[in-house]
Amino acid sequence: MTGLWGTPAQVRQLTEQLVGWESQGLTEGEVKFPERLKSKLMETEYFHKHPELVSLGEVNWERRYLTALYKHEKASRTVVLLSHFDTVAVHEYGDLAPLAYQPAELEKAFQKIKSEFKPEMQADLASGDYLFGRGIMDMKSGLAIHMALIERASLENWPVNIVLMSVPDEEVNSAGMRYGVSKLLDLERQYGLEYVLFLNGEPVFAKSPGDESQYIYTGSIGKIMPSALFYGKETHAGEPLAGMTSSYLSTYLTRKMEWNPAFSETVHGEETPLPVTLTQGDMKEEYSVQTPYRTKALYNVFTMERNAEDVMGIFEGLAKESAAECMEDYLALCEKVGMAPRVEEIRVLRYEELVEYAKEKFGLDYLNQLIRDTLMDPERDVRDKSFHIADILLLNCQELTPGIVLLFAPPYYPAVNSSEDPFIEKCVAHVTQDALERFELELEQVHFFNGISDLSYVNYEDTASGWVSYEKNTPVYGDQYSIPFQTMQQLKAPVLNIGPFGKDPHKRTERLHIKNAFEEIPEIIATLILHIGEQAD
Repeated sequence: MTGLWGTPAQVRQLTEQLVGWESQGLTEGEVKFPERLKSKLMETEYFHKHPELVSLGEVNWERRYLTALYKHEKASRTVVLLSHFDTVAVHEYGDLAPLAYQPAELEKAFQKIKSEFKPEMQADLASGDYLFGRGIMDMKSGLAIHMALIERASLENWPVNIVLMSVPDEEVNSAGMRYGVSKLLDLERQYGLEYVLFLNGEPVFAKSPGDESQYIYTGSIGKIMPSALFYGKETHAGEPLAGMTSSYLSTYLTRKMEWNPAFSETVHGEETPLPVTLTQGDMKEEYSVQTPYRTKALYNVFTMERNAEDVMGIFEGLAKESAAECMEDYLALCEKVGMAPRVEEIRVLRYEELVEYAKEKFGLDYLNQLIRDTLMDPERDVRDKSFHIADILLLNCQELTPGIVLLFAPPYYPAVNSSEDPFIEKCVAHVTQDALERFELELEQVHFFNGISDLSYVNYEDTASGWVSYEKNTPVYGDQYSIPFQTMQQLKAPVLNIGPFGKDPHKRTERLHIKNAFEEIPEIIATLILHIGEQAD
């Protein structure tokens, strides 16, 4: 094969070039990256002849996704190659941050300070088997592999169609993929494509420290963030039992949420990590001796089969238990000190119930104006806006307090799994046998990718009841954040993730295994796609 990226050395060079195009989330680099990517693809013989098959699509904040289509004249079966090009920041590199996007220079710098690293990193540095840099593992290498594959398919006239899609914002809110799914549906209809596989190129994530097994993934774990606004009853610090601090109230629910096995799921022998608290804090912005009466908390829950309504149901039950226990302890303390209780009830209500109450009280126009003012605030992100909207409504409905308002904060990644799909079972068998025979490489199937991925936004199988619960209880849903659930349902094809081996994503020691990334994985994926193309039509 000839072409721009036909050898391992050329794919490596491409990867290093992509890493050099800084594209941290929410930076100018992320905005410029897709245009540079498009120009690079247009250098290939195929896209130079067919420029109409490469396009950029609008996301938000001037960010865009890219799609490129290799179309075989007689094929309808289509494989979609998914990747993201944004990266996390480089703060942890310290004074080496300027070198984070220069793999060769970064490696030289690391050699000078190798004594600072743990033994495993020192050994990998000495081996010469790894490349270092921000985004080199997660996931510029996966994108480079996909670019090489689509060029190869065009040069060798593979009997299958390939759509390459690379998106921004995966590391923050996955806006790129959420906006991009409609483009996938448009391409399918415009060119008569039959999507048979969504193939992501996320790298292998270790299951535990020191794990060097190599995995392929037949699904992707889900993530949702149930959150709560706690509204106590204000008082002076000199009369503590005349009110109830929201921080005190919040501790009851947080203790029930943290590490709670009620949220655990076990599917195909794999178990979700336990929930943890991501944010908890007082919303009081100034110092005074008035006790804090508004506190927010945001919890992280992983899912495999549960939908948003399932999670909200468990969350609501725990909130009601915590409110009852808090009230019981408060009344017991009042009795102990011989004081008449000043707090009579702690309400628990979903955000959708608060909205309905406020709508009845103030009318829809006034309610929409309250919410619109918060949505237009450029200083707040979608999570902060979520709490602020609930806070504004509750401040105007204080007759409902003390209380706990339950809501969802973005982002939401629905779980997706294709392990039992017969086609995927065949793909897994083909890939594992091919890797073993050609490279003596043992690939182990994992049913859920544990790093969160954009595969969550295709092949959606939930019913409307699950996503309606999310829509109604996410304060910023619609204008600021949305998920195209119905479009996702129409992208009916199983999912698979095959990516290169590396270590320490999101750390300054992020690194990529050279041989695996540029010799083994590209050949394994190429053989799979060719096999798919030869099966039918």
